[in-house]
Amino acid sequence: MARLALMAAAVVLAFLAAAPVTEVAAKRWIVGDNKFWNPNINYTIWAQEKHFYLDDWLYFVYERNQYNVIEVNETNYISCNADNPIANWSRGSGRDVVHLNVTRHYYLISGSGGGCYGGMKLDVLVEKPPPPPIAAPIKNSARRAFSNFGFAHRFVIPVAVFTVIGTMWDAVLRFC
Repeated sequence: MARLALMAAAVVLAFLAAAPVTEVAAKRWIVGDNKFWNPNINYTIWAQEKHFYLDDWLYFVYERNQYNVIEVNETNYISCNADNPIANWSRGSGRDVVHLNVTRHYYLISGSGGGCYGGMKLDVLVEKPPPPPIAAPIKNSARRAFSNFGFAHRFVIPVAVFTVIGTMWDAVLRFC
């Protein structure tokens, strides 16, 4: 009975090992790059060629005694109105992060020191990550044969390895 359970566990592990793994890496954006979060920088231009995806991070570096990072609605973003913020992302260090964990617009401004009027405002649209690339179709029989061999590497070999390990473990348990 224990051997059957062990074999079942080996098969499950083999399927998990053979399953394709999709890598999704969140990105940490330093707002303003090497100019950081400062007045007289056009953050619209900074953001226009970038794609912000779910679970990315915005990293703000600024003079902590002069500026801050707050989130406002679109109307307050346009008028640089810091009253009734949605969120205050400043923690007092001048090194603050905003986790982009919802697909939507984030309207971020500096609500102190006149920073917003000096251009310290950022509108970011967060999107879902793009789907993983699809493999190209196989054109000839030689590639099909290689593809089948690739399947063997991804499925048959892990199953065989787990079967051998399971058998060896079963033998160890019997002699102990």
